[in-house]
Amino acid sequence: MMKKTAIITGADGGMGYEITKAVATAGYHVIMICYTSFKGEENKSKIVLETGNDDIEVVQSDLSSMQSIVEATEDIKSRTESVELLMNNAGTMCTHYIKTHEGFEYTVAVNYLAPYLLTRKLIPLMHKGSRIVNMVSCTYAIGKIGPNFFAKGTEGSFWRIPIYSNTKLALWLFTRKLSELLKEKGITVNAADPGIVSTNIIRMEQWFDPITDLLFRPCIRTPRQGADTAIRLLLDERYDNTTGKMFASSKERKLKDKYINHIQCESLWNDTEKILTDFI
Repeated sequence: MMKKTAIITGADGGMGYEITKAVATAGYHVIMICYTSFKGEENKSKIVLETGNDDIEVVQSDLSSMQSIVEATEDIKSRTESVELLMNNAGTMCTHYIKTHEGFEYTVAVNYLAPYLLTRKLIPLMHKGSRIVNMVSCTYAIGKIGPNFFAKGTEGSFWRIPIYSNTKLALWLFTRKLSELLKEKGITVNAADPGIVSTNIIRMEQWFDPITDLLFRPCIRTPRQGADTAIRLLLDERYDNTTGKMFASSKERKLKDKYINHIQCESLWNDTEKILTDFI
């Protein structure tokens, strides 16, 4: 029997490490998509020692680059014929405006366009029973998607937190739309909110960061705690037929109807398809 394959983005980070470790422990062939090959290989070595599963590979990709994602998916297709788990874990919160060479705001590219494109490229390798989990955030609730979303992340001047929130709303709408499209194929698509986790993403590059580290980090979740909901959605048999839902603290989040049937769900999908037409 061919071993099942799991793909995890941001596997060179804290939560990515924990998710990879859990999936490797479950016996999967794991492909770690990492921004930094060195850190990815370092994490891989630790996980092999801790789990005894040496069927782990590292694929380097810059998720802010759509072309890099296309190349990564071609690499993945050469390594496996089937994908059972896809964990879109990677995320960022850029502290200043950066425009990618393809014309997208950096946080939008990494947090929304990357999982959208990667998932769309890998769906042909999926089948009944495959699971897709997208890492969202409670900040989706303050997200707003305006005309300048793709190029600037927000309307008006740059501000990191609203842009981050906008990307997480967009990722949730992608989760909802994709879950409907894949339901008949038996492929599930869900979202996991990790809560506030002690990772590098919460650094603001401000003078108060050392104070924050001293006073705030001990009170928030560890990467393992933050990863727990996603791990359950990936591996727990209870979620075999669950799709189009958002979970937090390993429980389904009850959402208002405006987020379940969001007025921009269809238009955002169509706009994204047009913008990524050269890559899909």
